[in-house]
Amino acid sequence: MTTLSALNDRYAIAGQVTFEAEPNGLVLAKVRNPHASAQICLQGAQVIQWAPLNEHPVIWLSKAAKFMPGKSVRGGVPVCWPWFGPHASDTRFPAHGYARTVEWDVIETAALADGRTLLVFRLRESAPTREQWPHDTPLECRITVGDTLEIELSTKNNTDSTVTITEALHTYFEIGDIGKVSIAGLEDTEYLDKVDGGQRKLQHGPVTIAGEVDRVYLDTRAEVFIEDLELQRKIHISKRGSDSTVVWNPWQAKADKMGDLGEAGFRRMVCVESGNAAENTVTIAPGEEHLLWVSYRVERD
Repeated sequence: MTTLSALNDRYAIAGQVTFEAEPNGLVLAKVRNPHASAQICLQGAQVIQWAPLNEHPVIWLSKAAKFMPGKSVRGGVPVCWPWFGPHASDTRFPAHGYARTVEWDVIETAALADGRTLLVFRLRESAPTREQWPHDTPLECRITVGDTLEIELSTKNNTDSTVTITEALHTYFEIGDIGKVSIAGLEDTEYLDKVDGGQRKLQHGPVTIAGEVDRVYLDTRAEVFIEDLELQRKIHISKRGSDSTVVWNPWQAKADKMGDLGEAGFRRMVCVESGNAAENTVTIAPGEEHLLWVSYRVERD
């Protein structure tokens, strides 16, 4: 296990990157550069905060988030991999896979010439993870912090047979109020409505939210925009290597049962997730690599 001092000795960047421990032992990479600030939890390689310079936070973190070993932090950008949703055949295994609840290793940090900061993480495999996923498929996450936030997941197939995965970057975006938000870019797209028993439906106009929403939009690679009237900004979500977009908000009753969304937290967040889910599985041939890339940026009204 890498110690905190060893992490800082090898990967800290003066004036840009430091590694600090939470009271319960989880380690955070704290980033500050001329363009933005961010925090990344080494458990899950999970971005938990990102804000461009002089901008309201873009990535939402619950005020009631619990930083517990083996538990995904509520908010940020959890990595769902190598499956999205429940495991297809074994109920013992966690929903959305194990990548978001295990430690990742830092393998590179760099101060880029344009002032942005790069951090690269590799999923740490173990006997428990191999029990759930007995395939040699190294997973890396490249995070570039600047006035845009870029995240790239790389899945390599080092086996002699094809491997099929589903995945998502389960991003929680901070908004002013859920009743004053619309999501554009998914018009005329078919989706599976998980609140309505998985019924297949067609999106008419922008997505607005006035109750629980849990939808998998299929066969879409389009850029998506979160229009936020209260914060007077538009969040641009661009992606590659992703055929699904998931939109989720639990609304009040489910949020109250969850216990870690905070008081009225559901009103200050919306998840717009880029991934490959449901029918949009990814098959990786032997020796090949699959890349899922997203970019987030803010446009002021």
